[in-house]
Amino acid sequence: MSRLGLGTMTWGQDTEPDEAAAQLRAFADAGGTLVDTADVYCGGDAERILGHLLREQVRRSELVVATKSAILPDGRYDGSRRHLIAALDASLDRLGLEYVDLWHLHVHDPSTPAEETLSALDEAVASGRTRYVGVANHAGWQVAKAAAWQRAWPGRAPVVSVQVEYSLLRREVERELVPATVDAGAGLLAWSPLGRGVLTGKYRTGLPAGSRAANPRFSDFVQPYLDEECSRIVESVVTAAEGLGASPLGVALSWVRDRAGVAAPIVGARTAAQLAQALESEELTLPQEIRAALDDVSDMPGAHA
Repeated sequence: MSRLGLGTMTWGQDTEPDEAAAQLRAFADAGGTLVDTADVYCGGDAERILGHLLREQVRRSELVVATKSAILPDGRYDGSRRHLIAALDASLDRLGLEYVDLWHLHVHDPSTPAEETLSALDEAVASGRTRYVGVANHAGWQVAKAAAWQRAWPGRAPVVSVQVEYSLLRREVERELVPATVDAGAGLLAWSPLGRGVLTGKYRTGLPAGSRAANPRFSDFVQPYLDEECSRIVESVVTAAEGLGASPLGVALSWVRDRAGVAAPIVGARTAAQLAQALESEELTLPQEIRAALDDVSDMPGAHA
């Protein structure tokens, strides 16, 4: 059984439906189960494509389908009960499903009382729209507050998962977010475990054509990880990969996969070939001395307790 999750953020834009179909088939054939999407991914097209593939390519029972709500098309947040339930209903319609297995609050909306936002989780579970619920892109204290609120009264839907960006280039979540997730008894789903693609080593000599950093839509997303400090970490990953006869992608992904509290890294591949590389990393377990060396080189000040 694969411990990787499949992300769909580019489905419908940089990843065409045929390529998405190839990814999903390869993922399922490798034993993968968790497929992660969101209502705002490519204006809803990611959910539409996934829904079509669930009807035509892969049996619904083979997968754990997860989606997210709370971000509006214009980028604003809306954690109101009214919006969240309406958004989930719209997601189910695009997916062609009666329920999803896992529904996340995509972001924390500070303008909506937490009790109202969290009540939407209870309604979604009680009504059968989702089996389980979680939160994404929340701070440690927000995770702790949500988890405690949901445990405080019988019948509330517990927070079972937390999505957060986590990689060798993004370890500050180890200070509060990861411990809060573990304390809540939730599984951590690590998005962008390859440091927005930088940890694959493909940016060591420039910006390859077709890469996210060379794409105007994603360049600002990748740029923060192209500095000197991150480059030093990337070189260490490359050195470790050469010593193991593995790929930098495999080394970086294995490091995240086996961190305490991590249930699964979520890999968002643009092509089926890229996904195949990620799936191959399932066989790789880092020796303790290499893991310790990577821990040391990526141990940024204030990154963890």
